[in-house]
Amino acid sequence: MAISLSISELADRIDGTIIRGEAGSLFSGMAALDTAGPEDISFLGNEKYVPQFLSTKAGAVIVPTGHDFGNHPSALIAVANPSLAFAAVVRHFAKSVKPFLPGVHPSAFVDPGASLDPTKVRVHPGAIVMAGAVIGDGTEIGPNASIQEEVRIGKDCHIGANASIRERCLLGDRVTIQPGAVIGSDGYGYEFSGGQHVKIDQVGIVEIHDDVEIGANTTIDRARFGKTLIGEGTKIDNLCQIAHNVIIGRHCLIVSQSGLAGSCRIGDYVTIAAQSGVAGHVFIGEKAILSGRCGATTSLDGGIIYAGKPALPIREENKLQAHVRRLPKLIARVKALEDALKGET
Repeated sequence: MAISLSISELADRIDGTIIRGEAGSLFSGMAALDTAGPEDISFLGNEKYVPQFLSTKAGAVIVPTGHDFGNHPSALIAVANPSLAFAAVVRHFAKSVKPFLPGVHPSAFVDPGASLDPTKVRVHPGAIVMAGAVIGDGTEIGPNASIQEEVRIGKDCHIGANASIRERCLLGDRVTIQPGAVIGSDGYGYEFSGGQHVKIDQVGIVEIHDDVEIGANTTIDRARFGKTLIGEGTKIDNLCQIAHNVIIGRHCLIVSQSGLAGSCRIGDYVTIAAQSGVAGHVFIGEKAILSGRCGATTSLDGGIIYAGKPALPIREENKLQAHVRRLPKLIARVKALEDALKGET
């Protein structure tokens, strides 16, 4: 059944103010500014999209407060953060696309020793839930996902297709594990003895707190002993590697292809941009930002933006790179001076 949203319902849902438009006008979809039609809701989240906003055919647009939008023809709803508000619109329409339907598919395997309520949990085809696992109400286990022995998963979680949650790992409420992610793989631990690398047993766990999201094909290693810990609200992108005994604080952002080596510590509200690396046993302070391809080889203070390899405060790194770019000209000047001196002799 088609689902719709009126201007007044939209304003209530996002705590917005109607600048223009009839309260009862209905909209049935959502789209970007440049592709939206008269039945769609869109948003202006960044000033660089103003040209698209001026030409959009969207029926309604969520805009930032405190601006004059002239005689724009679309219905306009003003909020403090249009991008965040639009996320609520996405959730509203997505519910009609993929409703939660509890039940255990006949091709799934749920060990009799597992604990879940099949009237409140969804287990997709091919999924495996082993003995001692506990699955909270409202949780969805995707196709071919593997939930190993004594895993505990909280309420309203989503475990994607082909994801693997290894034995004894703990997940809080509203945790999302995207397809192909592995939680609790063995830590990468070896000692060199007798001319060979001898594997060190990894007997700890991974503990993931509430409202965490783990991206597709990301791996989080279990601790050698104790726990690898991911704090509340942290979002980890696709293709990241989190090594054994790493502790990540609350509400961090770790972007694609980043790697955190064993036993490093990440404070609250840290951002680690794409393809960055943090060395083992290093501490990154609260609210630090590591820009793309940054390499943290020593502990870093919080509240600072870093760049480069090794990581430096971004102003220092920018100055260093500016000097490096001048080197060809400096080399040419030195060569010219040498040639001049040779000519004089």
